[in-house]
Amino acid sequence: MKDIRFDGVGKTFTTRGGAACVVLHDIDLTVQAREFVAVVGPSGSGKTTLLRMAAGLDQPSAGEVRVGGRRVTGPGPDRAVVFQHFALFPWKTVRQNIAFGLRCQGASRARQTVAVDRYLALMGLDDAADRYPSQLSGGMQQRVALARSYAIEPDVLLMDEPFGALDAQTRTVMQEELIRLSRQEPRTVLFITHAVEEAVYLADRVVVLAHDPGRLREIVDIGPTRAAEAWNTRPIHEVMELPSFTHLRTRLWRLLRDQIRPGN
Repeated sequence: MKDIRFDGVGKTFTTRGGAACVVLHDIDLTVQAREFVAVVGPSGSGKTTLLRMAAGLDQPSAGEVRVGGRRVTGPGPDRAVVFQHFALFPWKTVRQNIAFGLRCQGASRARQTVAVDRYLALMGLDDAADRYPSQLSGGMQQRVALARSYAIEPDVLLMDEPFGALDAQTRTVMQEELIRLSRQEPRTVLFITHAVEEAVYLADRVVVLAHDPGRLREIVDIGPTRAAEAWNTRPIHEVMELPSFTHLRTRLWRLLRDQIRPGN
């Protein structure tokens, strides 16, 4: 597995009027190999921009982003991105959608079949293999998106509010599914979310961004508490009732609260 390093990263956009808009300033952050890091912050703090630079979809204006020690200059097969909107091909079946990345990599048909069958079973999609996205619920579509990302065996998984479009019950189920999948097949994960509870439940560490411009405010370490109280083996509703979970959630809310303004 590879790590992700942001070294003095900044991002400045130019508005239509020609003014400079600083979105991110002097970000120093390392996501260790096989670590799950969530990023929270008010709107406009540069969360998605940070992820897009790790994906190679945007380039920093200052500093550099490295994955596995190599400077990121564009997208690569070592990184998979899961978006909020499922980005499935509507004319392809579930099986074909999962196989798409493998086909792009030039994988043999035999390898495609083995990988697709594995992730159909792992994500509980066997019965939906020959359906089209329009015939699936939102939760099932996001399962397909996750299966497609894992099937190419990336070192790094970049997730931009992947459950944001789901209803509350489905979102909870998908959070539990992601924890289960992360235990079975760990990846280096950078996870963007607006939901504080989701960040606390899923992540080893939570990065809190401030805004105007986007910058690191604090990093909260969740891992020791999760390990000590075996969060990953408990249902999500039990974890969220624990005093330790409530304490961490409140700590994060306090860090964010004074930055939230009307319109954010």
